[in-house]
Amino acid sequence: MKTTIDILKDAKLAEARIRGIGADTFNKALGYMAEELRLASEEICRANALDCEAAEGNISPVMIDRLRLTPERVEDMAKGILDVMELPTPIGEVLSRVERPNGLVIEKTSVPMGVVAIIYESRPNVTSDAAALAIKSGNVCILRGGKEAYRSARAIVDALTRGAVRAGLPECTVQLIDDTTRESANELMKARGYVDLLIPRGGKGLINACVMNATVPVIETGTGICHIFVDKSADLCCALDIIENAKTQRPSVCNAMEVLLVHEDIAGEFLPMLKERLVDTRAKAGLTPVEIFADAKALAIIDASRATDESFDTEFLDYKMALGIVGGVDEAIAHISEHTTHHSEAIITEDPVSMEKFTREVDSAAVYVNASTRFTDGGQFGLGCEMGISTQKMHARGPMGIAELTTYKYVIKGTGQIR
Repeated sequence: MKTTIDILKDAKLAEARIRGIGADTFNKALGYMAEELRLASEEICRANALDCEAAEGNISPVMIDRLRLTPERVEDMAKGILDVMELPTPIGEVLSRVERPNGLVIEKTSVPMGVVAIIYESRPNVTSDAAALAIKSGNVCILRGGKEAYRSARAIVDALTRGAVRAGLPECTVQLIDDTTRESANELMKARGYVDLLIPRGGKGLINACVMNATVPVIETGTGICHIFVDKSADLCCALDIIENAKTQRPSVCNAMEVLLVHEDIAGEFLPMLKERLVDTRAKAGLTPVEIFADAKALAIIDASRATDESFDTEFLDYKMALGIVGGVDEAIAHISEHTTHHSEAIITEDPVSMEKFTREVDSAAVYVNASTRFTDGGQFGLGCEMGISTQKMHARGPMGIAELTTYKYVIKGTGQIR
């Protein structure tokens, strides 16, 4: 078993070796990686079954679902790699070109970051997504997953490595850190000179630890307290469909809705419809009903749990949501501004004035009109898959694909000019 520092050193050596490799080889590697993933599907699912068995009773059922792999999910991972393979390569792209009066030609040129490290929790699919995006963008990848998904991640990385090596890439192009203790995470955060970019994917605690303690560049992939505001002009049936999808389609992910705000003019009509759809109908169908934490105004209309101040600042990642009644679009925007994690927010409205105001004034990575927040996803945005959802403003914002794993350098061509 290699130590973290051994992995870091090997990654720097691999980075130097792949710097001159062309896009065709990277694409060939991705094709082989998808093939090896499919061939190892049974082995990966067996390893995942052990992870799920060990996690029972230690994490919630929705988080177990997040951890679980099936042959269909492994196939989706392979397809995600092939989707990335089909994207145009960003490496070597000339982003801008200026010819100066003295004849110098200055080209701003896209180049890989170098060594990209990802710290993530119990999402096995992140393993293949991150590796595919890193290789497509010419980077070396270091993966540090959580202990709940270690066996799954190890089986996935072994398959991906076989594919990369078949294409002629160094074995250390994609590496998994075997140490799942806090110490290995700290080593990555402090790995100046080895790690060019660190991306944490997980809960608030992990992200804050990286942002506060890392001495290497970090992209903050924030928690997702995603809001939906139902305006008084909204089509209420459309609103119910969007809300049910955003809350229940997969509640354990960061783009699921956590807070619903409803215009006071329609609350009396809409909230009973909401409770019927999310609570009563689901319970009758044998589905998990949504627990609603409602403010005082909403409690006067429907029977629900009482919201606390913390309810509106909680990423539930479960069949739970906070509900508040607001006086209009201005109050909705003010509430979101106070509680947002700058991830994804939506307005459901037929009023172009409210629509324009909401999209202009809400400061989040993704702002929706009449659509579910569940679309904040690299695959849904046409990026193939994603490295994470950046909630910061520098360098990258929103779903991170291959372009966000590049930087640039200036290439200056002259004919003997001196200053």
